[in-house]
Amino acid sequence: MTLADDAISWYLANARDLPWRQPDTTPWGVLVSEVMLQQTPVVRVEPAWRSWMTRWPTPAALADDPPSEAIRMWGRLGYPRRAMRLHACAVAIVERHGGRVPSDLDELLALPGVGTYTGRAVATFAYGQRHPVVDTNVRRVVCRAVEGKPDAGPATTAADLTAMEALLPADEATAAKASIAFMELGAIVCTARAPKCVDCPFHDVCAWRLTGQPLPEGPSRKPQRYAGTDRQVRGLLLEVLRHATGPVPQQRLDVVWNDEVQRARALAGLVEDGLVQALGAGDFVLAGDAPAGEVQTL
Repeated sequence: MTLADDAISWYLANARDLPWRQPDTTPWGVLVSEVMLQQTPVVRVEPAWRSWMTRWPTPAALADDPPSEAIRMWGRLGYPRRAMRLHACAVAIVERHGGRVPSDLDELLALPGVGTYTGRAVATFAYGQRHPVVDTNVRRVVCRAVEGKPDAGPATTAADLTAMEALLPADEATAAKASIAFMELGAIVCTARAPKCVDCPFHDVCAWRLTGQPLPEGPSRKPQRYAGTDRQVRGLLLEVLRHATGPVPQQRLDVVWNDEVQRARALAGLVEDGLVQALGAGDFVLAGDAPAGEVQTL
C-alpha cells in the first residue's frame, strides 16, 4: 500500500459531506467553491456557496449581471476582490469558452484571478485529471509524512508541487481522488497545532511522528490582526454601499470610522481595487453601478 492508497481508503470512510463534492456539482460550482475557500473556513463558505449557485448556476448567469451584484452577494466572506475576480472569470469563460469552464490547465490558468492552486484544483476535482494540487494542508501532510518535519514553509514552491506529484498514482481518476484525500487529511486530522496522529492512516509510517520531534512553539504563521486595520474599515465602507439603493454621499461614509486619514485611505484603496466607483457629485457606488460618464478618480 502506498501513502496515496492509505489516504484514499481513509477519505472514503471519513470525508466531510460538502455540497461542492456531490457528483452533480458542475465545474463552475467547483471553481466557485475554490475561490470562496481561499482564506475562509468551510463553515462560512457553505451557505454562501449555496446562495451563489442558486442565483448564478452558470458563468453566463453571473456574467449577465454587473460586478456590483457579485460584491453584494459576497456579503461578509471577506477579501471581496475575490467576488470581482469571479465575475471577471465568468465574463472570460463566456467570451472565450462559450460559457463552459475549460478543462485544459493552461486555459484555466489564463482566466482572470485563477492561479497555480485554483487552476489545478478545478482541473483535478472537476475533471478528474492528474495534477499536484497543493495548499497549506497538503504541504503540511507531505512535509510531515515524507520529510519528517513538523511544518512546511510559508508559501508553496515548485518543490512542493514536485513532492506531491511523486505521491500521485499514475491513473488519472485515482490520482484525483488521492489529491482530495491528502487535502482532507490535512484539514481535519493532520492539523497545524493539534494533529490527531492516532486517527491518521499514516500513523505507522509518518516520518515526523517517528522522529518524536515536538511541534514548534507558537503558531507556524503569525495570525493576521483585523480589528482597527484598513481591512476592517474597508469592510465597514462596503457594508454601507452594499445595502444602498443608489449613490452614497461622502457624508454617509464618513460616519463609519472616526480616523479621517485611515478612512480616506481605505476608501481610496477600494476605488483603486475596482470595488467602488466615485461619481462626479462626490457620491460613491459599487463597481458596475455608476451611470455612464459619471465615474471620477480620487
